[in-house]
Amino acid sequence: MSDKLLIEKTVPGREGCSLPEIDCPAPPLDMLFPSSLLREKSPSLPEMSESDVVRHFYNLAKKNYSIDEGMYPLGSCTMKYNPKVNEELSKLDGFTHIHPYQSIDSVQGALELIYELQHFLEEISGMDKITLQPAAGAHGEFTGVAIIRAYHEDRKDKKRTKMIVPDSAHGTNPASSAMNGFEVVEVKSDSDGLVDIEALKGLLGADVAGIMLTNPNTLGLFEKNIVRIAKLAHDAGALLYYDGANMNAILGYTRPGDMGFDIVHFNLHKTFSTPHGTGGPGSGPIGVKRDLIPFLPVPTVERSAEGKYFLNYDKPKSIGRVRSFYGNFIVLVKAYAYLLSVGKDNLKKISQMAVLNANYLMSLIKEHYRIPYDTICKHEFVATGKEYKKYGVKTLDIAKRLLDYGIHPPTIYFPLIVSEALMFEPTETESKESLEEYANILKRIAEEAKRKPELLKNAPSKTPVRRLNEVKAVRDMKLRW
Repeated sequence: MSDKLLIEKTVPGREGCSLPEIDCPAPPLDMLFPSSLLREKSPSLPEMSESDVVRHFYNLAKKNYSIDEGMYPLGSCTMKYNPKVNEELSKLDGFTHIHPYQSIDSVQGALELIYELQHFLEEISGMDKITLQPAAGAHGEFTGVAIIRAYHEDRKDKKRTKMIVPDSAHGTNPASSAMNGFEVVEVKSDSDGLVDIEALKGLLGADVAGIMLTNPNTLGLFEKNIVRIAKLAHDAGALLYYDGANMNAILGYTRPGDMGFDIVHFNLHKTFSTPHGTGGPGSGPIGVKRDLIPFLPVPTVERSAEGKYFLNYDKPKSIGRVRSFYGNFIVLVKAYAYLLSVGKDNLKKISQMAVLNANYLMSLIKEHYRIPYDTICKHEFVATGKEYKKYGVKTLDIAKRLLDYGIHPPTIYFPLIVSEALMFEPTETESKESLEEYANILKRIAEEAKRKPELLKNAPSKTPVRRLNEVKAVRDMKLRW
């Protein structure tokens, strides 16, 4: 199999298709385009047969790893199998052949889907109003924090300049806060891996705008003091923000709105089974409680008393647009189809199986990889490879060795409060057999770390690309040929 680029495989004069001669006069190019945009010579494009092109891309695809090939246990980044029926439904002409500039009357079906999906998410989260505009989870976070800022500014409470974020938080939490102009204040975790209540009390004051939390947290542990945390925040005049990345653990059992959260973002490309990866496309809707509805982005999709759907731009306190039009519509279609196929009564089963799978996998590997917070987890758990450092093996080496076995590693080195962290989230779509296979490979690698550490330190040895200089890859990126 050649690793050459298409342009390197070119054979002068070779064609991949043949077209009939033009049977009508073609207008001069300078009539179609300004002369300043016309090339002086033809572009250098690959000259290849159709079969050569197909084989090139097929062979590239075989080098990739996907959820269709095997387990993808990325902690804090739910990667569940995506039912193909959702993909097929999203390809219907009525969804793919419409345009946002069409008249409102001609896209009533699309607006109905948006409106109903908003309602589903309101019910699931316990929020009073949803917007589907944000294009990803981090974008949803940014939008939610912007609403927190607008809320306090509307109340002329401009002294609230701080956002409290746990030391176990996703990195997007402090980033979203800082990009909205807030000073990020870290609150430490206690010995149980939960928010330290006494430390939180010491940080709350008249200068705090809000607290950002995910529940369960990134250790896969449920914040059992969440109602108390919400009361402390509200008594101090702050708002409570729910990072929805870990919502796969609580569907049908509890709702952020019932816990006391004021704002929540969802990851439709995680929890609600639409594909994600390589930067998109994603979808990060946010929901708010009643007092924050005036600040939502415009437009919002509403339904009139006559049952007609329309776009509402009449929101003088709105933070404005956060994305063109109404969100990543095709992603919304897939999430809508997923929720309809699962049904309200089966939401609990998603979380039941996700929690069961995580605890089962944890029980299988804990003898070989210590669990720093060794208790029943929710949808994910964090182990550590710290004990293998005495053999010269790091968590990075364990992850690289997993690639040699043809499986995807978990998230590593996160959360930062766990040394040499390995963060697993198997999701509900994995079978007992796939979990056992994964655990057996992890056990084998643990033995290799003790007896043949060089195997791990030189891994991967069986992949198309061997181990990279990761510092150079980040600092000296080659983004084009």
